[in-house]
Amino acid sequence: MSQIITYLLLYNQYLLNRIYELTLFIAKYIPLKQWTFDDSKSSYYQKFKIDKLPIIKKFIKQDYKFLLEYYIWKYGKPVRPVQRRNGKTIPEDTVCPLCGAPHQYIYDNNGGKGQYQCKVCGQTFITGKQATSPLVLICPYCGHALVAKKDRKHFIVHKCVNKNCSYYKNNLNLLPKDSYPSEKYKYKLHYIYREFTLDFFSMDLHQLPSWATSFKFRKNNAHIMGLCLTYHVNLGLSLRKTAEAMREIHNINISHTMVASYARTAAVLIKPFVDTFDYSPSNNLAADETYIKIKGLKGYVWLIMDTVSRSILGYQVSKSRDVGPCILTMRMAFDKFRKFPGKALKFISDGYSAYPLAAQQFKIEKDWDFNVTQVIGLTNDDAVTKKYRPFKQKTERLNRTLKASYRVTCGYGTDDGAYYGVNLWVAYYNFLRPHELYSWKRPLNEVDMLKNAGNMPGKWQLLIFLGQQVILNMQENPAS
Repeated sequence: MSQIITYLLLYNQYLLNRIYELTLFIAKYIPLKQWTFDDSKSSYYQKFKIDKLPIIKKFIKQDYKFLLEYYIWKYGKPVRPVQRRNGKTIPEDTVCPLCGAPHQYIYDNNGGKGQYQCKVCGQTFITGKQATSPLVLICPYCGHALVAKKDRKHFIVHKCVNKNCSYYKNNLNLLPKDSYPSEKYKYKLHYIYREFTLDFFSMDLHQLPSWATSFKFRKNNAHIMGLCLTYHVNLGLSLRKTAEAMREIHNINISHTMVASYARTAAVLIKPFVDTFDYSPSNNLAADETYIKIKGLKGYVWLIMDTVSRSILGYQVSKSRDVGPCILTMRMAFDKFRKFPGKALKFISDGYSAYPLAAQQFKIEKDWDFNVTQVIGLTNDDAVTKKYRPFKQKTERLNRTLKASYRVTCGYGTDDGAYYGVNLWVAYYNFLRPHELYSWKRPLNEVDMLKNAGNMPGKWQLLIFLGQQVILNMQENPAS
C-alpha cells in the first residue's frame, strides 16, 4: 500500500513540473498583449462590437421665401442674389433641392464642374443627383458626418474618419504600447454604424408560401394524415420510416412522398394559429441560434423562448447567420406582447453581435428601447454572466431537444423541408408535447378543444382546423 502512495506522489510531482513547463512556454511564445485592449481578449472579435446609435438628422424640406424673411427679421438686411463675375452664369433651371431657391441665389461651387451651393440655406448639391440622403448620420462623439465605406448585401457600413474624434483617440490610447503601427488594422478604432438597406419591418410574418395547397384526400383520410404526423413529428421518425411504420403496423400502403406532402401542407395551415396564439409572455426572453444542414450546406434555426413559461415565441430558418433573420425572429416574439415592456424586458442572448444590432434597429424603426444581456463564453467569468447563465442554458437545452428530432433526418433535403419541419416541431413543442415543467402531465399551452381529443392523430386534426379558422379570419379581416 505504501508503494502505491509513493508512486502516486511521484507522478503528481511529474505532472506539476509539466504544467510549469507548459506555462513558461505559453508566456514566452504566445503573444498576450492584445488582452489589454478594451473588453475583448482577441483583436479579431473587436470588429463585432456594436457602437451606440449615431445622431440622425432627417431631411426636412424648407422654403427659401420664409428663410429670406427670417434673415431680414434677424439681421435687419436681406440676402442679396449672387453677383456673377467674369460673365460666368449657371443654367436658369438650376434650383436648390432643399429650399427651392432659384438660380439667382445659387453659387457655382467648383468652377463649372457641376457642383453648386445655395446662398440661402447653404446646401451643396450636384444637378441630376439626389441633393441629400433621407437622413444624415452624425458621429455621437465628435459631431462629424459619417462616411459610407462599404456596401454589403443588406447594409452600408458608415465610418467616422475624423482623426480628432474622441472615440478614435481613446481607442488609440488603449492599444498595447509595444504594438507596431502596421498592426492597428487588427483593432476596431473608428466609430462604425451599419445602415440597413432592406426593410425587415415591412415584411409580412404571416404570408402563406406560394406552394401552399389544401388537403384533398383521394385515397386516404384525415385520420391517416394524423397518424403520419404523429409518427413523423412526435416520435421523430424520418419520412421513409414513417411510411414503413404505416405499412408494418397499420397495413396502410403510403409513400414517403405522400407523408412529406401531408407534413408540408399541415405546417402551412397550423403556422398561423401557432404564431397568433395568446401566450401572455413574461418579460424574460432568451434567444439563441443553432446549426442545421439543408441540402448538405450549413443552415440556421433561430429560436426565442419565454424562460418562464418555456414557450417558443419566435423562430426562423435561414441559410445565413446575419441580422435579417434575427430581426424577423425578434419581431415574431415581440408581436406576442399586447404592450411592449420596454426597459422592463430582459432579453438574454449569446455574444453574437446580431442581437444588439437588431435591438438598435428596433430603437430606430419602432422606438422600442430595451437592453440585450449577452452571456459570453462557457464559464462564469463575470457577475453578469454568472447571473444570467441559467437563462442561456434553457435555450441550449431547447436546441438539444430540437436536434433530437432533427438528427434522424440527417439534415433536410430541401428548403421547404426545413421550413415545414421546424414549423411542425414548434407546434408540437408548444401545444402537444408533455413538458417536465408540469411533471410530464400536460403541454406548455393548453387549448380547450385539444383536451377533448381522444388521441394524438385527433389532436393534429384539431390543430389544422384551428389554423384554418385563423386563416379565414385573416382573409375576412385583414386589418386585424
